[in-house]
Amino acid sequence: MGRSKRLKAPTMSSDMPQARLRHWALALMWVLPLLWAVNIVAARQAPGVVSPHVLALGRWGLAGCILSGLSWRELWSQRGYVWQHRWRYVALGACGMWVCGAWIYLAGESTSAINISLIYASAPVMIAVGSVVWLGERFSKRQVLGVVLALLGVVHVVVRGDWRHLIQLQLVPGDLWVVAAAIAWAAYALLQKKWPSPLSATARLASICMGGVVVLLPFAVWELMSEHTPVLGLHALQLIVVTALVPGLGAYWIYGWTQKILGASRVAMTLYLGPLYSGGAAWLLLNESLGWHHVWGGVMILSGVALVMAIKPASPTA
Repeated sequence: MGRSKRLKAPTMSSDMPQARLRHWALALMWVLPLLWAVNIVAARQAPGVVSPHVLALGRWGLAGCILSGLSWRELWSQRGYVWQHRWRYVALGACGMWVCGAWIYLAGESTSAINISLIYASAPVMIAVGSVVWLGERFSKRQVLGVVLALLGVVHVVVRGDWRHLIQLQLVPGDLWVVAAAIAWAAYALLQKKWPSPLSATARLASICMGGVVVLLPFAVWELMSEHTPVLGLHALQLIVVTALVPGLGAYWIYGWTQKILGASRVAMTLYLGPLYSGGAAWLLLNESLGWHHVWGGVMILSGVALVMAIKPASPTA
């Protein structure tokens, strides 16, 4: 174990000064929700085209193969470490690829894309609290204000600008699937920080994909054996490829890398941008309506995110 860090391939972190790394990480945080918005749009297009667990298995199986191909030398040299900690990767795969993958597609069968992104935006609150209590990260008063402001912006969009609607708010089954996924995402983010790894971001995500495939496989087989499962066609294969490359490889790799640079609680704030990006995508691609409550809620969300991200942390995170 003492020599494991010398075996890994060079990463972006080892080739750049810390200040430049932070600038890259902060810039990529604004791109991250756009990549995730693609997955939410796919979740709304999937019903009747491809079943949830088959889509999730295809997505993460393809992503895992690509990642493993890119990092196979490192994975082979670190095979003892990966096998020793295999249950960690199964747990991370269950949280990040099963619950946050297939269950989002299940949600897409009965709730809107905007609802998915809005409910998912509750995850940063859980991550922020868990980062302070469980990981010992520092959170200033100004950052707390940013979290609260962003959360209020999300609620403002949910109630369509009329806070009296809170007492009339009703959840459909799809909304509950998303609530479970938000909890799982918080666990995924916190566990990655709780379990530091000598692997590069690429090799680590490849290992997590392997764990996710192990969990997803029996559920996907069960769906394929059902007579109600759609036959895989060109549209289904397109959804698998797009979700594997954009919200799969792109979003998860960026999330894992930026979390190493900026910390779990700060990177979690990108989920607050989800309603803005997903709302715009749903409006353009799915004909879901937008209103002034989205605009004002967006202003609050962006202001809150800016308050959190503009503050230099007291100490760098690993």
